[in-house]
Amino acid sequence: MGAAVELDVEGRAVRLSNPDKVYFPEKGYTKRDVAEYFRAVGDGITRALRDRPTTLQRFVDGVDGEFFYQKRAPKNLPDWIPTATIAFPSGRSADEICPQGPAAVLWAANLGTLTFHPWPVRRPDTEHPDELRIDLDPQPGTDYADAVAAAHQLRTVLDEHGLRGWPKTSGGRGIHVFVPLVPEWTFTEVRRSVIAAGRELERRMPDRVTTAWWKEERGSRIFVDYNQTARDRTIASAYSVRPFPHAPVSAPLRWEEIDDAVPRDFDIRTMPARYAERGDVHADMDEHAFRLDSLLELADRDERDRALQDMPYPPEYPKMPGEPKRVQPSRARHDEKRDGDGS
Repeated sequence: MGAAVELDVEGRAVRLSNPDKVYFPEKGYTKRDVAEYFRAVGDGITRALRDRPTTLQRFVDGVDGEFFYQKRAPKNLPDWIPTATIAFPSGRSADEICPQGPAAVLWAANLGTLTFHPWPVRRPDTEHPDELRIDLDPQPGTDYADAVAAAHQLRTVLDEHGLRGWPKTSGGRGIHVFVPLVPEWTFTEVRRSVIAAGRELERRMPDRVTTAWWKEERGSRIFVDYNQTARDRTIASAYSVRPFPHAPVSAPLRWEEIDDAVPRDFDIRTMPARYAERGDVHADMDEHAFRLDSLLELADRDERDRALQDMPYPPEYPKMPGEPKRVQPSRARHDEKRDGDGS
């Protein structure tokens, strides 16, 4: 698979073992192709990851092999890559890597990392998110065009609450919208804000958008995956490579680009040319920080005036205060019927 090589990444030598190992058989892309891609977008992906505890999604045998998520920092972590301690919902904690530059990204790529999953917090304060992340997830029967329609309406909702979002492709059919925040709110409060925004979006587009946690209730609509803001839930970073045969990437976009964008067109071969021409189109995100007061007021109104309460957490979470029963609706109806029949 070829002798190891050393790549010069901004003056730091990063070793790349087995550079000719094929990671994307359909396209013939190798480990070195992936590494060179990350080097080409180095400043952009560093902007997305800098100071953030990051889980590595590793594909050591390429996209056709098994993969795993590495949360804890590898034992062979170089001393020039810092870590941060994060707490899981279980109460356990771990030290995760916090990439500070392109060399750290390339070092992780040598381990088979294709997708980087950064927490929405920074190393100095891991309890208060500084990003609101909204995942517009197409369900069966919907596609990217449906996600675009939802994204435009979401942009209006955010604007009405004094917020500005930065859109990107998910690397699949969906759209992610990130809003930089003043880090003053807890994970619970940030999740509550996303639920409020999602419910407002659902009210405006009831036939096209849903916040229903249970798949049986979603239908052919765009799902606002509010639980992606729960603690220890992360979204693929901008410029991450996604594990599909054609090697797509999560592409940052300007709002005026989302209608005409074709997610499949953004891959490890095409993104470097776009990046060389336009740079990181989300580079100005760190210059802004918005407040959640208005969305939290909307959440209060939903509870007070519409009697809307919290929504289910992911199944691996401990039972949370105020959370409704974590039972599939069809199962709940079956149980109620059984109990009513006295069976």
